[in-house]
Amino acid sequence: MSAQGSSNAVVDNLSALVLTYNEAANIRRTLERLRWVPRVVLLDSFSTDETVSIAREFENVEVVQRAFESFADQCNWGLSQIQAEWVLSLDADYVLTRELITEIKALAGEGGIAGYTARFHYCIGGVPLRNTILPQRTILYRRSVAVYYNEGHGHRVRIDGATRELSGRILHNDQKPLARWLQSQLSYAELEAQHLLHTPNSELKFQDRARKMIVPAPFLVFGYTLFGQMLILDGWRGWFYVLQRVFAEILLSLHLLEARLKDLEVTQTERGGVQDRSEE
Repeated sequence: MSAQGSSNAVVDNLSALVLTYNEAANIRRTLERLRWVPRVVLLDSFSTDETVSIAREFENVEVVQRAFESFADQCNWGLSQIQAEWVLSLDADYVLTRELITEIKALAGEGGIAGYTARFHYCIGGVPLRNTILPQRTILYRRSVAVYYNEGHGHRVRIDGATRELSGRILHNDQKPLARWLQSQLSYAELEAQHLLHTPNSELKFQDRARKMIVPAPFLVFGYTLFGQMLILDGWRGWFYVLQRVFAEILLSLHLLEARLKDLEVTQTERGGVQDRSEE
């Protein structure tokens, strides 16, 4: 039923947007939970694995390809390929729980609501942990009031209007090899460092100001995830996640420290030049 029909349900005028690059390890699970969506636009950055061939097995999936520039640019271009009123925006390793699917199908799309947010269950080896440091994300929104922007290594969507949190969760279930995760963290840490270095402290959240201090962040993340979020009770899977987050923070601290050392080197060089001129 179209948006002009008698129903105002969100699902009647909905398309999904999924970004991919070499996501063969994940994409089938994600798309299986999207069979109920009328149209899924899979925006691929010219994958070299089986991502595209897997996606084409699903009748409701349309594959489009575009060279990657940034996450925000990719998402905004993807929105231009969608005509539906509502967009369900997901990463390739996001798996909707059945509870969340049921909740979305029941949404009436109230006039005062422009978007909906959801929280995550982070999975290690396909098993959900009891907690995660991932913030909630706006996953469902009206296309006409949404625009993406880059923030550090990630991207955010800015919604012009009110949002409401959904009770259902998303499974963040990335099953790509650890080597791929490590490779990604190298580039993510550099982008995150540039964001922190070029953003005034007054515009940063508390946790980002702590990260910018270089030394405390890895220790704080270790204590918070292992004990504050009680991931120690999740056994080796909990330890795996904790060590992942600590490693990511250590990489970020190293990038920030490198930048600080370069600044010190420049300052010392300039002081040396001033001293040399004063002795002439």
